[in-house]
Amino acid sequence: MSGPIVVINPNSNTAVTDGLDVALAPFRLGGGPEIECLTLTEGPFGIQSQIDSDAVILPLVRQVEARPDAGAFVIACYSDPGLDACRSVAPQPVFGIQESGVLTAMARADRFGVIAIADASVARHRRTLARMQVLDRLAGEIALNITVDESARGADTFARLCEVGGALTRQGAGAVVLGCAGMALHRARLEAEVGVPVIDPTQAAVAMALGTLMAG
Repeated sequence: MSGPIVVINPNSNTAVTDGLDVALAPFRLGGGPEIECLTLTEGPFGIQSQIDSDAVILPLVRQVEARPDAGAFVIACYSDPGLDACRSVAPQPVFGIQESGVLTAMARADRFGVIAIADASVARHRRTLARMQVLDRLAGEIALNITVDESARGADTFARLCEVGGALTRQGAGAVVLGCAGMALHRARLEAEVGVPVIDPTQAAVAMALGTLMAG
């Protein structure tokens, strides 16, 4: 059997990592690769700015280099920090959750929407979409304007997700991508509320990693 899928939370908030671990429970298949969720202790408490995103690149590279036993890596931050750098040093496949989440959304609907954590994140996300050449399929991106920690365990987070998810569907989104790993535990309830597929990008990336390892 191949090595584990190592899912790295690049922020140091263990509540986010715990949420990922729960959200990925259905992907732990008998006879399949193990799925291990790690917290990058060197990272900021929440990645909310370009500086935060850039600051974790070298620690992520060191974490990837320290795990030659891994079968695949998932960088569980929607900004896909360090994706190219990690791919440059890892012989294993490395998946970024923004890239994986968007590709999954486009497999489910013609146009997709994104729920961002904050307004400051939107331009950073759009640069990745431009690189992927998929901006013409973006119905819209709306920010919650909360912290990463609040996205994982804020009392009013789900109500705000419903508000923004509904707005995106009215803008023409046939699928909605959660634009922060901290939102993982809200996926199923939000999908029932808004009536279109809601993509948790970490689940999407792990699904791609599973498919890659099991096919190989």
